[in-house]
Amino acid sequence: MRPDRRGTAGDWRSRPSVKVVLSSQAAEDLRRIARFIAQDNPARALSFVEELRGTAHRLCNLPHGFPLVPRYEAHGIRRRSWRGYGILYSVETERVFVHRIIGPGQDYDRALRLR
Repeated sequence: MRPDRRGTAGDWRSRPSVKVVLSSQAAEDLRRIARFIAQDNPARALSFVEELRGTAHRLCNLPHGFPLVPRYEAHGIRRRSWRGYGILYSVETERVFVHRIIGPGQDYDRALRLR
């Protein structure tokens, strides 16, 4: 009989699950992206934003798996790229916090306003 390993330090089941939280600005970014795409293709706007949202929510699987943003290392800001868009987030104790979702060519400084 195998010993019960639940609750041991190396057991993945004992780790608290990390949740992904979108800021109000990130949620508004998704709405803005949907409106922009809907100008040409309303059906694709919905599916694209759902895929982008899903990509953001999967950050909980590998929160430290994407690089820190240069000049924002002190703030712990990381960037996950997906189809030209950037998901700017930070890893906290029990959550991944998505600050912004920016489009191609958008300025980090302006989007984050942390400097």
